[in-house]
Amino acid sequence: MEIRPTTDQDFDVFVDTLHAAFGRFPERPADGGGVWWAALEMDRGLFALAPDGRPVGTAAAYSFELTLPGEVLVPVAGVTAVGVLPSHRRQGVLTRMMRHQLTAVRERGEFLAVLLASEALIYRRFGYGPATYTQRLTVPRHQAALGVPRARGTAGTAATGSVELLRRAECGEILEEVYDRYRRAQPGALSRPHRWWTLGAGQPPVSSAARYVAVHRDADGVPDGYAAYSLTEPDTLTVDETIATDDTAFTALARFVLGHDLVGQVVFKHIPPGHPLRWQLADFRAGQVGNDTDWLWVRLLDIPRALTARGWFTDGDLVLDVDDPFLGENGRYLLTVRDGKADCVPTDREPDLSLDMSDLGSIYLGGTTPSTLVRAGHIRAHHPHAAAHADALFHPDRTPHCLHWF
Repeated sequence: MEIRPTTDQDFDVFVDTLHAAFGRFPERPADGGGVWWAALEMDRGLFALAPDGRPVGTAAAYSFELTLPGEVLVPVAGVTAVGVLPSHRRQGVLTRMMRHQLTAVRERGEFLAVLLASEALIYRRFGYGPATYTQRLTVPRHQAALGVPRARGTAGTAATGSVELLRRAECGEILEEVYDRYRRAQPGALSRPHRWWTLGAGQPPVSSAARYVAVHRDADGVPDGYAAYSLTEPDTLTVDETIATDDTAFTALARFVLGHDLVGQVVFKHIPPGHPLRWQLADFRAGQVGNDTDWLWVRLLDIPRALTARGWFTDGDLVLDVDDPFLGENGRYLLTVRDGKADCVPTDREPDLSLDMSDLGSIYLGGTTPSTLVRAGHIRAHHPHAAAHADALFHPDRTPHCLHWF
């Protein structure tokens, strides 16, 4: 079995092989919209080749920026397009591609890889752990009124600015600019390179599929939020994503879509866990949470670089004993945080926590608490206060959330 990099000349064969792995045929949108694979970076693709030279497996990566806690931007490999033909599954093809890919990511100098897992059982064994989560919120139209804020002067409740209704084709530059401002401050968010918007690569509103877009402008007329939506059923208004740079813009956009006439319910496809929108509804029970699921999975490839890159908000010391069975590596590290900055060095001190690489990926952004994984039996705490101390240390400035699909 040979693993080789792909080139631009392999594009069509790569796409066909990938779709065959999932039993599908490539679709060509009739409305002129882009296809999700249009932005593939073929210099980051891999073929697994059978002895006769035929491609039987694919894997690829996008070059993204990931926002870490503390509004730190770092380059990451966005793993995608992973598939093995049904005729060659359970023969070690996927394992060899994943090991080859992680080696290549390291050689590029990237210390993090991320992905969206098609199946939760597959990628943990390669060292990835679920790190951000998302929910669907459904609100019946007759219960959609927002309540009156009880706190005076609360940010995000004042009716300032305005909302303008546009079509997707009219506001591509606005969407790109507002999203970029948003993702730079939101931990867990990924960049959307300009070529994605140009090619319409991805799901709406990145693709050029027909959508209405409510654009919020601040008091100075500057766009600072948007909600892209469509009527997916006769009585359902579905919001693909709501992007806002502050709570004021989000509240105004939520009020706009919740007030839409002639619909029975409004569905927000991506809401972070713990988002205040449910509390803003006059009827708390009106917000029906569904599809509560993992989204971004994270894999560390250089522990000291990764831990010193992110921002920290509590001082303290923590010794982590980390096992990486997939790459056959093990290390013990002393994490020291002072005044928001971290130092991470190898140590022979007794550990506070013992964990594997996938668990470290899960707690890295702060979306999963170490104590949760201790209670689940995945992380071992070596003394009674270790889990609580780790919770305080890894706690982020904001709940990490990712809604970019790749």
